[in-house]
Amino acid sequence: MTSRILILGANGYVGSRLLRRLAHAEGLEAVGAGRGRPAGAPASFLAFDATDAEALRNALAAGFDAVVNCVSGPPAVIAGGARALAQALDSPGCAAHLIHFSSMAVYGSVSGEVGESCPLNGDVSAYARAKVQAEQALRGTRAATILRPGCIYGPGSPQWTERIGAWLRAGRIGDLGPLGDGCSNLVYIDDVCRAVQAALRAPAAGCRAYNLAMPDSPSWNLYFERYARHLGHVPLRRIGARRLRLETRLLAPALKIAELAGRRLGVHGLPAPLPPSLLRLWSQDIRLDSRRASQAWDLRWTPLEEGLRQCAAAASPPPGPFDGP
Repeated sequence: MTSRILILGANGYVGSRLLRRLAHAEGLEAVGAGRGRPAGAPASFLAFDATDAEALRNALAAGFDAVVNCVSGPPAVIAGGARALAQALDSPGCAAHLIHFSSMAVYGSVSGEVGESCPLNGDVSAYARAKVQAEQALRGTRAATILRPGCIYGPGSPQWTERIGAWLRAGRIGDLGPLGDGCSNLVYIDDVCRAVQAALRAPAAGCRAYNLAMPDSPSWNLYFERYARHLGHVPLRRIGARRLRLETRLLAPALKIAELAGRRLGVHGLPAPLPPSLLRLWSQDIRLDSRRASQAWDLRWTPLEEGLRQCAAAASPPPGPFDGP
C-alpha cells in the first residue's frame, strides 16, 4: 500500500534533496510544496505560503499519510509556519504523521554532551528562539517525530559546505586555534534523508525527539583542515582572534549591506559576510548524543572522508545569505 507524503519547504536544500530521494522509494509517493514553484517542478508540486493555515488544511485534505516540515527562512516564517501547521493538523479527520525539522540550536548555549531530554533554550539567536517556538507549537500534535540535526553538510549545502569552501579558498578561515575547537556536530545530508525514511516507516504515537549528528563529529578546526585537503587548498593559515573580530565586527556589516544592495541590483557573487554567531558556534563545547536515532532506526553514519570526497567533487560557487544552523 502506497503512503502519500507532503514535503513542506521542498524548494529548500533539505526539502528538495528529500523530495528527490523519496521519488525513488518503494511504497512512498512524495509531493513537494513551497512558497514558489521551482523550475522543473512536477505538476503535482503545490505552491502556497507555509504560514497560511487554511492553505495547509486544504493541502492535507487531499489525503496525506504524513507531512515533513522542512520549512526554513526568517524566524517569523519558521515559528509562524509551525503554528499554522499545528492548526491544520488539528483539523477534524486529519491523522497525518508529522516529521518536523528542528535544530540543535534549540539547546542554546549549553555545553557538554546533550541528549534529547535537555531543556530547550533559545538564548543564542532569533533563529534559535524561532526553532524553540516551533517545537512548542507542535508539541501537542498526536503523532510527531521531531528531528534535531546538527550542521547538515553535503554537496550543495549552502551553509556548511559551499560557504565553508568559499571561505577556505579565500583564506578567510583556516586554523582558528581555540576559537575553532568546538564540536562540529556534522551530519551528512543522505543520513538525514535516511532518518526521515526510517521515521516514515516506523509506527508513530505521541511526540518524540531525535538528535541527528555523526557520533565521531570532528572539531571545526579539523573539519576545515580535512575539507581544505579535499579542495586542494592546504596548508591552512592560522587565523588569529584579532583578525576574526575584525571580520565579524567591522567587515561583516559592510559586506551584509553590499550583499543586500547587490541583490536589489541583480549583482551576485559578492563575498559573504562572516556573522558573529558562527564564532560562538565554532568554539561552543556541545556534542549531540545521537544514540536514540541510531538505535531506533539502525542508522549507519557516512564517514567524514567519504562525505567530504562527495562535497569536493561537487564544489560550486558561494551560496546565498546565511540562515543559521
